[in-house]
Order: sequence, then C-alpha cells, then structure tokens
Amino acid sequence: MMIAYEQNKYPPLGQLVEVNGENMHVYTKGKGENTIVLLSGAGTAAPALDYEPLMNEMAKNNRIVVIETFGYGWSDITNKERTVENIVEEIRDALKKANIDGPYILMPHSVSGIYSMYYANKYPDEIKAIIGIDCTLPQVVKYFNESAPTMPRYLSVAVPTGIARLVVNMNPEKYLPIADKGTYSDNNLKMTKSISAWNLGNKNIVAEVNEMNHNIDKTIDMAFPSKIPVMIFTDKDDKVTEDGKTIVSFYQTQISHLPSNKLVVLEGHHYLHWSRFKEISETVNNFIDTF
Repeated sequence: MMIAYEQNKYPPLGQLVEVNGENMHVYTKGKGENTIVLLSGAGTAAPALDYEPLMNEMAKNNRIVVIETFGYGWSDITNKERTVENIVEEIRDALKKANIDGPYILMPHSVSGIYSMYYANKYPDEIKAIIGIDCTLPQVVKYFNESAPTMPRYLSVAVPTGIARLVVNMNPEKYLPIADKGTYSDNNLKMTKSISAWNLGNKNIVAEVNEMNHNIDKTIDMAFPSKIPVMIFTDKDDKVTEDGKTIVSFYQTQISHLPSNKLVVLEGHHYLHWSRFKEISETVNNFIDTF
C-alpha cells in the first residue's frame, strides 16, 4: 500500500519505454553534439536521483541520459536473468525506444563497467567513447586474485514483506549520498529514501550481484577496442598489495594500449560523482575535445 502511494506521489522524472514487455525508465537532460549515457552501479536504488548533480553540470554542454535498468529507480522488475547479454540488449532497446540515437559516450559507474566493456566489444560502432567512474572491469578479480561479491537470495523478500522500508527508516543516511548540504535538494533526498525502500534487495538487484562472477567470466578476455577513447576516474586509494599492485596500476593495464586514454585520480568516495561532479564534468568536456 505504501509503495503504491509513494509511486503515485513521486512519478518518474523521465519517460517509461517498453522493453521486453516491461517498463524501463529513461531520463534525459540537456542538448549538445555528444550523448553521454550514465549507467549506475549495483545497488544504487535510484540512479536518476543519484546522478542529479553530475547530470545537471554535464547537461550544460551535452545531452545526458540516465538509463535505469530493471529493478532500479522507476523501472519495473523483470523475470529475465541478469546476464551481461540481457542487460546490454535492454539498454540498447531502451535507447532506441526513447529515440536517442548514437553513437554514445558510455559513462559507467562501478559494476556497469563490465556491461560497457561488453557493449564496446559487441557493438563498437555504437560507442564514441567510454568514461568510467571508479568502474569495475572484468580483469580486476584476476589482477588482485579476488572473487566477485555475492548477495543472499533471501534479501529479495525484503521489499514485499516491508523489511526494506524498516531498514531504510532505521538508518536513512546509509542510503543517501554523502555530499555537502545543498548538493542534493530536499525533494531529491525524500524520493531517494522512498525509492530505496521500494527497491532495496529486490530480486533483480540480488540476481545482478550474484550473476557478477558469470558476467566476469564472459568478458574477462575482452579489452577496450583501440579505436575507442577511454578515460577513467578513480578515487585515491593508498592500498598496495604485497606484490606492489594498486587500483591505479590496474587501470593503467586496461587503458595503456589505447591511443586515446586518460586516468584521473580524485579524492573522494567510490561514488565520486556525489562530491566531485564539477571537476568530473569539466574534465569530461576537456577529454571530449581531444577526439
């Protein structure tokens, strides 16, 4: 009952397009020669709201699109498996249904880096560039000899039973952006809190996290195509493995072969766009000017 009330109170910011019989939310802002498609990390309950400060900044010079994949934001929940193939095809279909023509500059955060790697290899002519925000790339688990995270399947009952709402209400700050006061509007934060209660641990989010190992296996031998410019933002992390590896050295192995590449290290949270959106926007515009 509460979810239905809130969904009526907070209608979608953008348009809903039909993908495989379900509704997917596509939010667009700004005009420009370049179309930048923002893709969110796993568990980001409301991507269109999460990206708002960065979107507003970049929309001054570009056309910005946020795709909320199934299980996120105002998009429906799907019964389709959360494979990299399905997710990428759903993104492509949503863009076409929304009449958003490519080529696109993909801007993935976190796990959507895996989807961007697959997209660039499968459909290179549709991609103009890739700009990652601390993005997960398939080779990271092998490089650091780690395993992909998993999520208990019982969490998928959290939304229908009301557990998700209780969890969010008990500790709302945990589900809100860490940013200076005023960065996000009060209305944005209210909507983020509500949508977190709708989506926290739903079956698509749980399935996506638990499919990560398989999606990595499918893409681990892929590399960024040499004709595609790539820039990656990463947060400053002083962690060094016993054999001297760092997240910076990892990203360098992924982009050093490209004629057009750039690695930018910023102080901040894994969600760099929460606080560094102005620097990110300026750096993105400067990078785009090089190709």
